[in-house]
Amino acid sequence: MATRTKAPTTTELVQAAISGRKTDVVGTLVALGLLVTIFVSLGVLVTLLADMLIKGWSVFAERGLDFVTSPLSPDPAKAGLSQGIFGSVMLMVFVVVVAFPLGVGAAIYLEEYAHDTRLTRFIVANMRNLAGVPSIVYGLLGFTVFVQLLSGVTNGRTLVSGGLTLAVLVLPIMMITASEALRAVPEALRQASFGVGATKWETIRHQILPVALPAILTGSVLTVARAFGESAPLLLAGAVLSNFFSAPAGTGFATLVTEADYTALPIVVFNWARQPQKEFIAITAAGIVVLLVMLLLINGAAIYIRDRTSRK
Repeated sequence: MATRTKAPTTTELVQAAISGRKTDVVGTLVALGLLVTIFVSLGVLVTLLADMLIKGWSVFAERGLDFVTSPLSPDPAKAGLSQGIFGSVMLMVFVVVVAFPLGVGAAIYLEEYAHDTRLTRFIVANMRNLAGVPSIVYGLLGFTVFVQLLSGVTNGRTLVSGGLTLAVLVLPIMMITASEALRAVPEALRQASFGVGATKWETIRHQILPVALPAILTGSVLTVARAFGESAPLLLAGAVLSNFFSAPAGTGFATLVTEADYTALPIVVFNWARQPQKEFIAITAAGIVVLLVMLLLINGAAIYIRDRTSRK
């Protein structure tokens, strides 16, 4: 009696087809090329970081945290970053307070309430175009609107003007980030919420936003990190570009924000890099290291917030 041969399964046929295929030479070369680009990029980054650490190490070794906590000074042996760090932190507060609610609110309206009309598509297209505009253009906008036209409200070249300028700079990016996060929420979740009798706002508040929140927060923190490193808009929006700047002793917080001069960490580093004295080379490198560390902390906070909200 003849033995019946067992027919190969679909999985076996697929595996046979894959194993019998010739080597993809082009794909292998592309993968190797991409791997090389990664190593070259990392090599350049590590080289730059090592160069800054070597040049600035003497400052950290001699002064330690005193370099971070000391005020600005025309003497490179006494100059510190405290006022620049304070100005940058206050600017980021303005960015978060202004850009986050406006960006997320606009994204919710465009994704959940607005109909697919020609006007809506026009707004979305311009929003994406504005995200790619060079930062110096926003500096000109901030100088024209917040420093000159609204000088009665902002008192001209103050921290309010700089904060509003950076908020406008990152607002399109924050809107795009929030829109993409809302768009990634499954449509079935919305329909299920409507099916049990929830209203539009209840669906957004209790179903859509909790799911999209990790991506929204991650994108927002990374957007704030970009604003933290900007210097060109602040040069036009009134940041102090000098070696020495300090508010009078006893200056109140409201006066410090709306009337006193201000500076920011990128501005301080930029100004030190312009000085001809050799002593400024070391503190410029040390300032760059501090700036990079703060940016890494902000990015680390974005990762932590994303993981924590995702688990919830």
